[in-house]
Order: sequence, then structure tokens, then C-alpha cells
Amino acid sequence: MIDRIVSELGPWNWMVLGFVLLVMEIIAPGIFMLWIGIAALIIGAVSLLIWDTGFWTWQVQVLAFLALSLVSAYVGKKLVGSRNDPTDQPLLNRRGAQMVGKMATLAEPIRDGRGRIKLGDTLWRVSGPDLPAGTQVRVTGAADTDLELTVEPV
Repeated sequence: MIDRIVSELGPWNWMVLGFVLLVMEIIAPGIFMLWIGIAALIIGAVSLLIWDTGFWTWQVQVLAFLALSLVSAYVGKKLVGSRNDPTDQPLLNRRGAQMVGKMATLAEPIRDGRGRIKLGDTLWRVSGPDLPAGTQVRVTGAADTDLELTVEPV
């Protein structure tokens, strides 16, 4: 059955597959199907050139396509993945880290190393030395999860 489909479409079966994969990349972008689609188009171009040779059976074409897909996905990952553009807002989505250096007043006293401060419209949990409510503190750090700030008295 596969022999019949491959022989009827000829080398164009790879071109069709390549364009279908490229359209799928446009519909659901993820920069993965792009490289496999390019591999299919390359196999299609090679098939146009050497279709009538005896060794270019559908099994060899599939193996060549699989190998070329792996190579093109690897090369694509290196090309796209190597872009580490510096950002103008490195602390974006790290609210706790954005608070480091700010001054605040304790809304609740720090007892046993834990208390609360109000910064902006948010009540933050803090850790630090035991201090009474109303004490001015400076934020010196933030936990990795941004759920708790570290403070010291001013």
C-alpha cells in the first residue's frame, strides 16, 4: 500500500508533507515542526533529482528523512536556543526581588523571626530580627519563591 502511494505521488509526497508541516507550524507555532518540514522539503528536492535510481526506495527515503529531521531539529535548536538577548527588565515577574532596597514600616511585629510589612498595596511576610510594629525596616533580600522578604532595621 505504501509502495503504491509513494509511486503515485512520486517525489511530490515529500513536498506535500513538508508544506503540511509548515502550515501546521503556522497554525500551532512552536518552532519544532518547522525543522521537520524543512527536512521533508529537502528530501523532496533530492527525490526530484534521483527518483529513478534503484537504491532510492521508500524505505531509504524514510530513513533519510528521519536522519535529516534529527539533524535539522538539532541545528534549529542550536540556532534558536542560543539567542539569550539581555532584557531591559531582568526582575520582571520577580516581585520580591524588585522590593530589595525599599523602606517600609512593620505592619505587624516580627516575633520568632516572622512578621509583616506593607509595601504599596501588598502585605508581605518578612523574616528578620524581632522588632515591634511601626519600626522602619529596609528589605535586604527575597526568598527564591518571592513569598517572603528579609528585612533589617534602619
